[in-house]
Amino acid sequence: MTSKSLVTDIQNILHTARTKSYAAVNFAMVEAYWQIGRRIVEEEQQGRGRAEYGAQLIKSLSKSLTDEFGKGFSITNLWNFRQFFLTFPENEILYTLCRELSWSHCRLVMRVENPKAREYYLKEASEQNWSVRVLERNIHTLYYERLLASQDKKSALTKETLFEKHSPADFIKDPYVLEFLGLPEDPSVSEVEMETAIITKLQNFLLELGKGFSFVGRQVRVSTETSHFYIDLVFYKYILKCFVLIDLKVDKLTHQDVGQMDMYIRLYDDLKRTEGDNPTIGIILCTNKDETIAKYSVLKDSEQIFASKYRLVLPSEEELQAELEREKRLFLMERAGGYHV
Repeated sequence: MTSKSLVTDIQNILHTARTKSYAAVNFAMVEAYWQIGRRIVEEEQQGRGRAEYGAQLIKSLSKSLTDEFGKGFSITNLWNFRQFFLTFPENEILYTLCRELSWSHCRLVMRVENPKAREYYLKEASEQNWSVRVLERNIHTLYYERLLASQDKKSALTKETLFEKHSPADFIKDPYVLEFLGLPEDPSVSEVEMETAIITKLQNFLLELGKGFSFVGRQVRVSTETSHFYIDLVFYKYILKCFVLIDLKVDKLTHQDVGQMDMYIRLYDDLKRTEGDNPTIGIILCTNKDETIAKYSVLKDSEQIFASKYRLVLPSEEELQAELEREKRLFLMERAGGYHV
């Protein structure tokens, strides 16, 4: 009689082999598309770089390849192969960042204009095993730009950090886009509804938070001799080796919110933080930030407390870009006025 462990082991061997085979075939095709793009560009550059020549070349090539290899070599696809090479002319990127990704991943990323953003998306998609759908969503919601905006803001405030290699600003976003919760941007939405929706869609929420998070609990209690306090959501950021407390607000930021989070952090550091953990971080998620509160509360210059807005519907790239530009202008105005946000 065949043992269960033997069957399981052989199943795992076959699954691993199939995965490796798929990855090898996938990369071979991605590499082939890059090589095709390179040859098209080289042919165009042989003293005949006129636009009309390039169009005729691709049209003729499409017909010849389709006759021999069938579908997959349409005029549109050949233009994409050409653009793929022009976007990533160095084959080092192809072999280091594109090896684990499909052609669909690469096709999405090559449409990103910012070279640094392109490299970021390739790296994260590969390391975090993002699906094509997740990658498309992150590009559309300006994941890189939102992260970069918060990093720029905090790096301008602090010369030193509480952390040796990384800063909390390396992963804080502003705003957070939470359209996957399925909640309307409506004042009637309660904090309890929002918290429940996050727990239901926890995997999506972890993806929006970024890499390196593990969920600890909801409504986590911290107690003093006379009182009990409940923190909406608690995570652990293993890259920074610290706890991350999240307080959900369905209204704009108030000084009471900032003071409450400051107390939560102090309590958590005293009661829950263990040897080897870095200082606890707190994020207040709110619908709007009051710049006066940011100016005069302990939020100012803090390396442990952050306030970020959130959106419950998927904004357009233009709306998000306008929001990021607005935050940047406000920040520069605050800096010019002698105080920080």
